[in-house]
Amino acid sequence: MNATDSAQRPIDCWFAHYSADHRHPVNQRIHAICVPAILWSVIALLWCIPAPGTWFRPGFWAGLAMLAAALFYYRASRALGLGMVVAFVLMGLLTRWLHDGYGPRVLLALAVGVFVVAWIGQFVGHSRRYEGKRPSFLTDLTYLLIGPAWVLAKLYRRLGLRY
Repeated sequence: MNATDSAQRPIDCWFAHYSADHRHPVNQRIHAICVPAILWSVIALLWCIPAPGTWFRPGFWAGLAMLAAALFYYRASRALGLGMVVAFVLMGLLTRWLHDGYGPRVLLALAVGVFVVAWIGQFVGHSRRYEGKRPSFLTDLTYLLIGPAWVLAKLYRRLGLRY
């Protein structure tokens, strides 16, 4: 780590490393679609796990995971943490609507389908045709959490917001 790195926040270091593996514009656009889709599909998959006991409702495990992830993001950056909370609330509302309206089996099938298609998209973006680099999470699983924040940070920059 050099002197300029020590002045950066840890989230900026994560983003710099993540960005180095995502330079191709097509791969970046694929990630802007597929990363949120994967995030939603994981929330939906967790939603389908039965809640323990009688005190908890469907979505308990998803809510627990969203809370833990929101705390991770908030610790890295308050603005990103709050933005991710908004994203989690919207994804949670969509998931609850799908679960209540169509049932857990349909939600599970939809979540699996989105998960598979979005990961195929991710690997296409990293293929030799576009990026030509391995996905970041293959070097460190933390990048599975960094990806959604990286996409949100790109949106913030586009809107002229600081994170």
